Amino acid sequence: MNQSNLKLPLFILRATIAIFYLVWALEKFVDPETTVAIWKAFYMVDNLPLAAVYAIGILQVAAVACFFLGVLKFWSYGFLMVIHALGTLSTYERLLNPYEGSNHLFIAAIPVLGALIALFLLRKEDTLFTLSPSKPRSSIN
Repeated sequence: MNQSNLKLPLFILRATIAIFYLVWALEKFVDPETTVAIWKAFYMVDNLPLAAVYAIGILQVAAVACFFLGVLKFWSYGFLMVIHALGTLSTYERLLNPYEGSNHLFIAAIPVLGALIALFLLRKEDTLFTLSPSKPRSSIN
């Protein structure tokens, strides 16, 4: 597959992952108590303050916007990849017991992580509908 044939598939991955992450980011504002419960269950943080939930939501919305628009690719693609990897690793007990209760739903995080890794590795080829320059100014973008 030549580089021009990658543009549409990479855009589709970027757009659908942005939608996936936007739902999680907006949840911080729509139902902040869910974030408090998630942080208690998976990150051992009791009583996460609502101000922290909103700050996390603002950071996530900004990261998703940069990711969707294809700007600061090293940082925006990398940020989503790393936080998703950490979130996925925090559910390792459920991943190791997929047939207990509804744990099998956590398996969906694995292909999302794979897609984020692929997009990060191919970020320089992901140019369709981006606001980033066609020729990056630095080698890390």
